[in-house]
Amino acid sequence: MMLLRIAVAIILLTHSLPVMLNNGVNDFGNLFLNQIGFAPLGVPIAWAVKISHVVCALLLIVNKYIKWAGFMTILVLLGGIILVHYPEGWFVVGNGRNGVEYNFLLICTLIAIMYPDGFRTSFFLTKK
Repeated sequence: MMLLRIAVAIILLTHSLPVMLNNGVNDFGNLFLNQIGFAPLGVPIAWAVKISHVVCALLLIVNKYIKWAGFMTILVLLGGIILVHYPEGWFVVGNGRNGVEYNFLLICTLIAIMYPDGFRTSFFLTKK
């Protein structure tokens, strides 16, 4: 699981840090989120998303609060699917562009990290 945690952390960091340093977060907030109805909160929401990615990545790296980090990241990824990727279809490249498949894979990976032994029946049912 360490390999998966580090891989997802690298993805979250590389998806966040460059846009935090080149005004991309403000652009996303102003030019996308504000335009689809989040005004005047588009920029703060965009910053909250990117900061949550960095915090969650660091938690994955140090192997602390894994479920919290996973749930937070999954919520952000689901928001991205709903607001950005779903209208574009399934494929990120190839038969489409900017679709949901990448977020889907990250969500499944995070669930695997959060529950390395799977969902035990005692998670849902009482023991017999």
